Formats: sequence, structure tokens, C-alpha cells
Amino acid sequence: MTHEEVLNEFRAAGALLEGHFILSSGLHSPRYLQCARVLMDPARASRLCAALADQVRGGGHGKIDMVVSPAMGGVVVGYEMARQLGVPSIFFERVDGKLALRRGFNIENGARVLMVEDIVTTGLSSRECIEGIAHEGGITVAAACLINRSGGKADVGVPLHALTSLDVPTFAADALPPELAAISAYKPGSRGLKK
Repeated sequence: MTHEEVLNEFRAAGALLEGHFILSSGLHSPRYLQCARVLMDPARASRLCAALADQVRGGGHGKIDMVVSPAMGGVVVGYEMARQLGVPSIFFERVDGKLALRRGFNIENGARVLMVEDIVTTGLSSRECIEGIAHEGGITVAAACLINRSGGKADVGVPLHALTSLDVPTFAADALPPELAAISAYKPGSRGLKK
């Protein structure tokens, strides 16, 4: 898929938003990508993840035993990527501020893992998930996301595959440009929509 084809899927789903958003990292941004809206259509999710799975297969990572994602944003895309690759999918959940496996999930020692997220911005949650995989005995051979929002700058510690990359500016709360500071801020996503 081309850059424009990927963005057109987001636009068609009403998932490319403009305004003033507070990201899960705490940074502020004039654009927000609402992947849940893109992934709510199974046909669209299948198209996007098939293209991403093709990238991963061509990445030279060898055998992948399972897909592991951080909840909530990575659950659906992780499941669909696992379906495309023909492997199991599990996810980490936040417990007392740290990512942990629950629900009887486990990673076999030495398992070759693909870590999958919906969007990578700073890479913080990806790195945290990869640390959790290592703690459980897995080996993260690569990571994948629908959109690398860092413009390719985020380093997650392993090769990162993305359908496309966007260089969307982010700002600390105390360093907002005037045009963004003039707009009410919203925190969308799985952790609630807040003013």
C-alpha cells in the first residue's frame, strides 16, 4: 500500500482528526489517528494488516512464533496481524502502572515474537512491551505498526515495520505554539476523552 492509500483508509473511516489532542505520552499534537475507527471494519483491518504482514514476511526475520501487543490500542491490530501470519496473539495489560500478562497468557522461553501496535509516536509503549516480552523469556525479532507517527525517528530497539510514516509535530504542555494553545485540548483514545 502507498502512503496515500493508507491515509485514505484512515480518512474513509473518519480516523484522521485535526484539532488539539493530548496523546497517551502526555505530549500535545494538532493531529490524532483514531485506529479503533479504522479497525472496526473487519475488511479494512484485513486489508491494512495483510499489507503490513507482507512487509514483515519480507523483512528477513525468520520464523515468528507469536504476536504480542500492548493493550488496548494493540489488541485488535495484533490479533489481525497474528491471523494474517498464522500464529497466536496475546497482549500485555497495564497493572499498577506496569505492563503484565494476565488471562493465563504466557510466552514460552525462546519464543520468537513480533510486537505489534497500532501507532508508534515516541516508541515508549513499544519499548515497554518489548521489555516485558524479554522478561517473560521471549525474543522480539521485529515490531510493526500501522503508522509510525514519529516520522521514522522513534527507536524501539528492534526493526520497526510501518505501513507508512507521518511526521506530525508534538509539543510539551509548556511549549505549545500559539495556534495550538488557542484550541481546547482533548485526550482521545482508550484512556478516555477528556478536556
